[in-house]
Amino acid sequence: MKLTRYFKNFFNSSQSSGIILILCVIASLLTANSSFGEQFQALLDAEVGTEVFHLKYSVATWVNDGLMAVFFLLVGLEIKREIIEGELSNFKNASLPIFAALGGMMIPAIIYSFFNYGTPYAGGWGIPMATDIAFSLAIVSMLGNRVPPSIKIFLAALAIVDDLGAIVVIAVFYTESLHWLYLLLSLGIVVLLVLLNYFKVTKHIYYLVPGVFLWYFMHHSGIHATIAGVLLAFTIPTNVSRVKISPLEKLEQKLHFPVNYMIMPVFALANTNIMFKEGMVDGLFTSMGLGIIVGLFLGKVVGVCSFCFIAIKTKISALPQNSSWGQMLGVGFLAGIGFTMSIFIAMLSFKDAFHQSEAKFAILLASIISAIAGFLILKRAGDGKEY
Repeated sequence: MKLTRYFKNFFNSSQSSGIILILCVIASLLTANSSFGEQFQALLDAEVGTEVFHLKYSVATWVNDGLMAVFFLLVGLEIKREIIEGELSNFKNASLPIFAALGGMMIPAIIYSFFNYGTPYAGGWGIPMATDIAFSLAIVSMLGNRVPPSIKIFLAALAIVDDLGAIVVIAVFYTESLHWLYLLLSLGIVVLLVLLNYFKVTKHIYYLVPGVFLWYFMHHSGIHATIAGVLLAFTIPTNVSRVKISPLEKLEQKLHFPVNYMIMPVFALANTNIMFKEGMVDGLFTSMGLGIIVGLFLGKVVGVCSFCFIAIKTKISALPQNSSWGQMLGVGFLAGIGFTMSIFIAMLSFKDAFHQSEAKFAILLASIISAIAGFLILKRAGDGKEY
């Protein structure tokens, strides 16, 4: 199988960092519900930066919009390499994550709308559409060689397409206003990066500096800034030669450690500080709570697997190499880990703080049970096998 050693390195490092990530989640939840909870939230809400360039944001915003752009850059780099010479270079394999993501977005949104049509919560239909790429990859990486590399690549591609779809949904349906000047400037930067690639410029600095401006313009356009990381990744030069290491591969190597052992733990600490309040459990049984839980836990797996089944049976796509439908079922459940992007959409959907807290709790619960189900199914499907 044509699988780059860099993708293997990515998941080998994620295997150990996944444990750190889970510990950070637990630490954040415990801190948020301890006597230090208010101070922790105050730290996340503290504004850092300068007003001169309109870059004064809360610590949480810098983490989610700034540091996560670097994470998306790393994953985008590997997806590009797999498209050029790896598992996704085959159209049947490359098309499957797209179909999976479409099903994983449509079915949960329909389920949520079924529960909440005509209610004050109807605007939250986008909440169960998202897959949290960071946590889903961390869970699957903890299974090590019980899961074939093709399944890991499939999940990474699915999660990226899913998150890009969520970003589009936010931009179209949840963004109060788009700043077209900044969008045009973003487009100009992308054109510049493509030209640099075309003229075979190989030094990273000539891509990273425009990449910073791309992030800035994208952030101020009203579109989620993390998409800048993916766009930048797809312009970094690579090659199909295994003799000489490409600029893309060099950048991957440099990003592995800081992303897996610094950026992701900070991300987990900043985004799992959910403070449990009286009445939140009752909120799980409201139309909103049920729409989120059923949408993420069942809607995701039904959407992902049904669309994959259709694509494979019609011979448009092919099952990932060395994989089984049992493993696809496990991936479908892992796609139900909505978390960060789901919480972000929930914050945009509801202005009332209590409803936001109820939605966060429902997202947390749905993500936990989805993670457990996906982990156990993939472990069982991979028992006795090594890839």
